[in-house]
Amino acid sequence: MLAVTGPSGCGKSTLLNIVGLLDAPTSGRYLLDGRDVGALDDYRRTLLRRTDIGFIFQSFHLLPNFSLLDNVSLPMLYAGLPSREIKARGMELLASVGLGGQERKKPPQLSGGERQRVAVARALANRPRLLLADEPTGNLDSRTSADIMALLRGVCQRSGAAMLIVTHDPEVARKADRNIKMRDGRAEN
Repeated sequence: MLAVTGPSGCGKSTLLNIVGLLDAPTSGRYLLDGRDVGALDDYRRTLLRRTDIGFIFQSFHLLPNFSLLDNVSLPMLYAGLPSREIKARGMELLASVGLGGQERKKPPQLSGGERQRVAVARALANRPRLLLADEPTGNLDSRTSADIMALLRGVCQRSGAAMLIVTHDPEVARKADRNIKMRDGRAEN
């Protein structure tokens, strides 16, 4: 688990977008698991993003009119998994984040911490090797933030996934295995 910190506007979100294959770097090369992703066309980058990268956002990005199960299932649907497998995995993921039995609820019925748990479950849907979290605790109180960080650490340990967390919260950064500070688009350490 790697935490990236720094002042607003220093390039943290840009770094996250490049690592997540949403943006291309303006210079240099980006190797992901030994592959030069700059040489990949948009279609191949989309496939790689869909299968190997999970995103967790500060503002959750859940679909308010969809059930929790449907929200968690969307990445698997896009990946073309069979519907039976999608439902079983979605229910398993919701249970793993403490929301078992609440599959039919909709995001507006949940607290901020519960919504973030759904976002974590959705990020894990396709068993990514890399989790990218942009201020995953930014909208949460300190106790819920600690719970989400414990959940994320457990997820990484169980799945073997690497995690890159962008945060302003020094408490979140302290819980990471390694920290990098950014300033003016560059890593300082």
